[in-house]
Parts: sequence; C-alpha cells; structure tokens
Amino acid sequence: MLKQILKELKKHIPFTISGAATGIIIMFFFHKLSSEVSYNIFYILHPIHVLLSALVTTSMYEFHKCPIEARRCGIGTLLVIGYLGSVGIATLSDSIIPFIGEFLLGMENREVHIGFIEKWWLINPLALTGVAIAYFRPRTKFPHAGHVLLSTWASLFHIIMSAKGSIQWFQYVVVFVFLFIAVWIPCCVSDIVFPLLFIRDYDGKKSNPKH
Repeated sequence: MLKQILKELKKHIPFTISGAATGIIIMFFFHKLSSEVSYNIFYILHPIHVLLSALVTTSMYEFHKCPIEARRCGIGTLLVIGYLGSVGIATLSDSIIPFIGEFLLGMENREVHIGFIEKWWLINPLALTGVAIAYFRPRTKFPHAGHVLLSTWASLFHIIMSAKGSIQWFQYVVVFVFLFIAVWIPCCVSDIVFPLLFIRDYDGKKSNPKH
C-alpha cells in the first residue's frame, strides 16, 4: 500500500502544479476583489469540493473493499469514511493550510473559515450527498480531477479574502507554494490514502482506473 501511495503522490505532482498555476493566473486578475465577494466565491467552490471529495473517497473504498459482484459496502461504514475523508480533509486543504500561508504573509484580514461549522447546513448535506451518489454509482476518475481544481481555487479565494486587494509580487511565489501543498497532499490523502487505510487486504491490482 505504501508503494502505491507514493506512486499516486508522484503521479499527481504535474497536475497539481498545473492547478496551482491556474490559481496564480486567477489571482493576478481577481486579487482586488472585495473580501465579501471572495467569501461568496469560496462558499461556492468549497461545498462543491466537499461533494466531489466525498464521492471519490467513498468510491475508492467501495471499489477496493466490496466484492466486485456486489460493489456495495455497508452504508454506515461508507458514511463514516466518506464524511470524515471529505469534510475533514477538505477543511484542511481549503481553509487551514491557506490560513497558515495568510498568517506567514501577515495578511490583514486573515481568518480561518471552517465550512462544516460556519455553514453546517450547506457543507454537511453535500458531503452526505456525495456518499449517497458513490453508494449507487461509484466514480473516481473525473470527480478526482475536478475536485483537485476546485480545491485549488477554493484555497485561492480563501487567501484573496484575507488580502483585501493588496498583493505584493513576492507573495505570488508564497501563494503558489501553499496552493500546491494545500491541494497535493490533502487531496491525495482524501481520495487515496484515507480510504485505503481501512482496507487490510489492499491489492493495487484491484484498482479500476476506468471509473
């Protein structure tokens, strides 16, 4: 399993760099957005990220743990894995790691936004919806790619929210690094590492990349 995890992390480096680069481009054009507008954009991107993350995390566990002929695990187990793997790690990716970057850069309006508490009525139902979709129609390939990009942009607008329109040139470099970190490790952990921790007899050959 460790070998497979390292392989997946390495494989995701180029895509994550590309995602972080799109974030920097977006930041160049939209860094002067008000905190209120950035806040609203964050709460569009973050919930969708949670939904896709729950779908992928749950699907990954279902593909590897459940019998091929059944393709369904117990709903209770899927709820726990899908919810914790999406909400917990998406919060780390979209809010906590960006906040650390904001703190190090001394941004004036820095504040950590914990979605599943701050907007519990939105985030938690979407996480459960992702689990439900995976239960009936598990998918990993497209949702994973989509939620990596959404995570990048959600992290970005969390930072723009704190910048209040003032971004220095050197801060773009730091933001790029934090966008990469905020997406690469948490998203791979959420979609790959976390669900596989619950599988004792993991066999990489059982992967189904077509999904």
